[in-house]
Amino acid sequence: MENLILAVDRAFQADKWIDAQAAMNLISRGVVQTSFGDTALVLRGGTNAITGKQSVMEVGSILVVDTKQYLVSDFAYAPYERELLFKRDRCICAYCVQEFKPTQLTVEHVRPQCQGGETVWTNLVSACKACNQKKGGRTPEQARMELAYLPYSPGRYEWLIMKNRRILGDQMDFLMQRVPKHSRLRS
Repeated sequence: MENLILAVDRAFQADKWIDAQAAMNLISRGVVQTSFGDTALVLRGGTNAITGKQSVMEVGSILVVDTKQYLVSDFAYAPYERELLFKRDRCICAYCVQEFKPTQLTVEHVRPQCQGGETVWTNLVSACKACNQKKGGRTPEQARMELAYLPYSPGRYEWLIMKNRRILGDQMDFLMQRVPKHSRLRS
């Protein structure tokens, strides 16, 4: 599995993770202003007829892309994914406060769907199967079960960290500088 490269816009707002092929495409189109961070990709070209040396380009782990396609405008963008919910909640049940493996957790609607609760970050927590079953189709108050933590919608930088399992050190430093102080990723 190859390391992904972090694409940021010209204002240094992180946009998305891209693979080596997408990075090479952007470089060849001339839309990469610069790259920085540790070397994530080495591109080897042809051999110079005069010097006999092969052309080599080292690409940093963070690319600054200057195109409208990579212009960040929605800073709150963090689409919900089951796996990322468990990462946000650190695999801890919101009711019994025990840590579980992701396969032992369920997605729990704080306000149940049968009562109009939506499947959005701010209405979802991780819960073990026993607590989820005990709560059933009731709110925590109705079930007399106290929430140990409140659900929240992760910001763009938190979402990017949760989305990539193999973040390089310099990429993590770049992203963590922009993660809010209240984030569970900081604890």
